[in-house]
Amino acid sequence: MKYRKFGKLDWQASVLGFGVMRLPLIDNNPAQVDEAEAIKMMRYAIDNGVNYIDTGYYYHGGKSEVIVGKALKDGYLEKVKVVTKMPVFAVKTAADFDHFFEEQLKRLDMPGFDFYMLHGLNAGSWQRMRDMGIINWAENKMAHGYFHHFAFSFHDEYTAFKDIVDSYDNWTFTQVLYNYMDIDRQAMTRGVKYAAEKGLGVVVMEPLRGGVLSKKPPEKVAMVWEKAPRQMSLSEWGLQWVWNHPEISVVLSGMSSMQQVQENIAAAERSGAGKFDQADIALINSVRKAYRDLFPVACSGCRYCMPCPNDVSISTIFEIYNEGLVYDIMTRAKLRYKDTLMEGHRADKCIDCNKCVEVCPQKIAIPEQLKKAHEILSAVK
Repeated sequence: MKYRKFGKLDWQASVLGFGVMRLPLIDNNPAQVDEAEAIKMMRYAIDNGVNYIDTGYYYHGGKSEVIVGKALKDGYLEKVKVVTKMPVFAVKTAADFDHFFEEQLKRLDMPGFDFYMLHGLNAGSWQRMRDMGIINWAENKMAHGYFHHFAFSFHDEYTAFKDIVDSYDNWTFTQVLYNYMDIDRQAMTRGVKYAAEKGLGVVVMEPLRGGVLSKKPPEKVAMVWEKAPRQMSLSEWGLQWVWNHPEISVVLSGMSSMQQVQENIAAAERSGAGKFDQADIALINSVRKAYRDLFPVACSGCRYCMPCPNDVSISTIFEIYNEGLVYDIMTRAKLRYKDTLMEGHRADKCIDCNKCVEVCPQKIAIPEQLKKAHEILSAVK
């Protein structure tokens, strides 16, 4: 296993972290985790040098934390750093801070944690948590030894990311979405570099976009991959692209089989910052372009169309629509459209005012495309 400096800490993190959110299932039932196999996989990873284990309150319906606690018995806890996360979106009052934290201590059967994280911050949730006194709460917990380092994971735009980083001087690290398709989305490359410059460790989630970058690609994308200057699996190309960045401390992988664990450990052994040459970089740039050329809506995510006068989440809708069609994940896209966009922000609320069209650099016929997106994303089948 290879290791990298973790922000300002005097500790070397394994470049591969075990994300405990896609564990093996029994009969492909999300409610039935194959606990014995999951423990075997985690211990194998630790025995082969992985020293960073990432879980969260809601992963596998709360079972992830319990299974991690069991896996780290018999001396394994002493070999790793464990991070779990406060479910920010479920916090209603400051009293919930202790409620969730104490429940997590019991689930993991630990007296405290190495790292504790605020889960999935955005501009609004950060303001809410800060106003409720989360910093004082965290400082108090650290002073009493309940956890040693405080961090946050993130889902929003760069400006919000920078504000959160700058709002508290004692963040130890951050966890961000980053992969070769998402260089200009959410915290994006600017955020990765900014966090590293501020001395934070940078942990990457979704290096393969939830697995879609390891799937058989569309024909036009496959034709680009055929020109690869060297042979690697699609999964390894994605992982190595992230590891190529010196700012990255840990790349998380949500592994669901022993084969994936073994393959990813082998890939980590071959990793290194700055290992990609110009041919490798050119290939990835071409793959990205090939995917984006297939997007039915040529939205660049610039958000010049926002805010919409009628509160339609234009750029998010096009993102969901594009990804569902191109990555062949329409079922997932429909669920995201239904569950993460409030009814008043969906495409059917467009009133054809055309103000978005007037400012769109891509000259997209936005109202027309919104109607198409809504028809597909809201369809039952």
